[in-house]
Amino acid sequence: MKAVRFHAKRDVRVEEVSAPSKPLEADELLVKPLVCGICGTDLHEYVGGPIVTPGKPHAYSGAVLPQILGHEFSAIVVDTGKDVHHVRPGDRITVQPLISPRDDYYGRRGLFHLSPCQACIGLSWQWGGMGELAVIKSYNAIPVPKSISDTQAAMIEPAAVALYALDRGRVVAGSSVLISGLGPIGALSLLGAKAAGASRIFVSEVNPNRAKKARELVPDCIVIDPRDPTWFEQIQDLTEDGVGVDAAIECVGAEKSLTACVDAVRRQGVVVQAGLHSAPATIDAMKWALKDLTVEATWCWPSYSFPRVASMIESGVLPVEKVMTSQIAMDDIVEKGFEKLLDPAGDEMKILVKVSES
Repeated sequence: MKAVRFHAKRDVRVEEVSAPSKPLEADELLVKPLVCGICGTDLHEYVGGPIVTPGKPHAYSGAVLPQILGHEFSAIVVDTGKDVHHVRPGDRITVQPLISPRDDYYGRRGLFHLSPCQACIGLSWQWGGMGELAVIKSYNAIPVPKSISDTQAAMIEPAAVALYALDRGRVVAGSSVLISGLGPIGALSLLGAKAAGASRIFVSEVNPNRAKKARELVPDCIVIDPRDPTWFEQIQDLTEDGVGVDAAIECVGAEKSLTACVDAVRRQGVVVQAGLHSAPATIDAMKWALKDLTVEATWCWPSYSFPRVASMIESGVLPVEKVMTSQIAMDDIVEKGFEKLLDPAGDEMKILVKVSES
């Protein structure tokens, strides 16, 4: 079968590999991936990996490079193990990609995303969403409504990341919010903040193409350029008594962006670190104390959030498909996928890969 595999830094190949052949375990499914998103984690692997892809057998999953990529994907169930009852062959699903123990400290508490030995489909599991077939666990398969498209179903995983950040930021009806950085998670956070009823949403973005995209997604959002020395005054002018926003969602993973979020929130505001930093960041802890801030750091999402996201998409309040800018073939993954997304002045935001037809 055809698959996109990561071998090493800037070495991603579309190759013919052996399809799954061993009998399914009782709690496993064989699925046919349909559409798969390129995630920022995939880009980090491409530019500087291996980072989380395993150079030696993974302690829990046993996976090792080369790795079939793809952890944001929709699929059709092909076959199931004998203990799988919530889906049947022919059903469409979205994939919750974390593989983790059900019985360790975190698993017993339902905090599967926090297990220290977790693996991830498409990063540290033998299979991934950018292959024509994949084997997953029963708990990875989340059924989706018929009215949700294959593309929308593939966007549930990144949308869950964004909604988790908003939840941790206490964003509710009437909140004022800053979204720092309009990459895919920032864009989905923007849509999620609007769906939550936020009354005033600011977006900080330097790329003019992405700034334009923010206005397309939520026309009444206020876009600011963080390079403008008056950026904070612009926020003050539009918040009550000039105190700043209730919450700031940091989606860049950069020190300057985090510092700006701390500056932008009011006293007793909430800063949520959603972007993943690739290097340590220096902070002004005294400012955090003087402002009596809550700083939340997020990792992934709770696994129970996927049906909630699906229902929001189905109802129309979370139009995740608007974040997609291109859909490409597997054969074009490097030139039209990774390289396009790495262009800092480019107009791509979210690129999805068409793996199979539903």
